[in-house]
Amino acid sequence: MALLELDGLTRRFGGLVAVDRVSMQVAEGEVRAVIGPNGAGKSTLFNLITGVIKPSEGSVRFASEGLTGLSVPRICRRGIARTFQLTALFPEMTARENVRLAAQAREPRHWWFLGGSAMFAAAGKHGDMALERLGLAAIADVPAGFLSHGDQRLLEIAMALAQRPRLLLLDEPTQGLSVEETAQAVETLAALMVDGDVTVLLVEHDMEVVFRLADKITVLHRGAVIADGAPQTIRDDSEVQRAYLGGLS
Repeated sequence: MALLELDGLTRRFGGLVAVDRVSMQVAEGEVRAVIGPNGAGKSTLFNLITGVIKPSEGSVRFASEGLTGLSVPRICRRGIARTFQLTALFPEMTARENVRLAAQAREPRHWWFLGGSAMFAAAGKHGDMALERLGLAAIADVPAGFLSHGDQRLLEIAMALAQRPRLLLLDEPTQGLSVEETAQAVETLAALMVDGDVTVLLVEHDMEVVFRLADKITVLHRGAVIADGAPQTIRDDSEVQRAYLGGLS
């Protein structure tokens, strides 16, 4: 059963078609990578799914319910969380405080007035669990601004995970990492995904990361889907090689 369904999703900016009639189904528990050259429409696609921008045409359905037109907070509370290309943390707050704040964002704004202390305790619990799953428990009390870049990227994923999403969108999670940090991040993410309790939509330029993590891959070029399938099918696709992979075989 599809958890996420995109049907003819299109976004125009004047004469530019950034996302061009994209249709895609992501099954529950699946890890789907979206790849393509710079300007292919990957981040715009994420922004459409999460309600940051509205589609010119088409629709987004999540767990059989329409998301098109909903606000970002309402979409978040439906069970979708994301990370960003540029790390978005509160540097003066500890890692634990960052994930706790993210966990609180999952609840309606009136949470403090209706059982606020219990919800605050629950947010702390969910935050600590997220830190544990990302291997960050030992640095929970370190201000985020003092963490290495690799740990900051993992902390942002922990913040998204603390929101207890059914669908997790990761936008370039290894961007700016060293070879060693990338290898560590990939192993951490692979361990996170093995349980299948969260569906993942992943944008990533590093093809080794993509082929290591993804169950299926969707390839965008100039806003449109040019290929969709298992990693080996995408690796062998001649059109994908011409458009993006540069002859990878």
